[in-house]
Amino acid sequence: MAWDEEEDTTIYHVVVNHEEQYSIWPEYKEVPKGWKTVGQTGLKQECLEYIKKVWTDMRPLSLRKAMAENQDNRVSQTES
Repeated sequence: MAWDEEEDTTIYHVVVNHEEQYSIWPEYKEVPKGWKTVGQTGLKQECLEYIKKVWTDMRPLSLRKAMAENQDNRVSQTES
């Protein structure tokens, strides 16, 4: 059995950054600056399933805000 075929028993935290982008981080390592845990911990597959459920919009927060602002500006221009 190759090393990549071995069962991963590492426990992970689901982490999120200021742009609301998700990742997983091994429990035994310090969470990097700019990232925080969201309360979901478990095996890799469990954490990835959680992320798949909650991260429904892959666009960074700053892009979502800019697009919403742009949309608001277009709406207000057409109302004028």
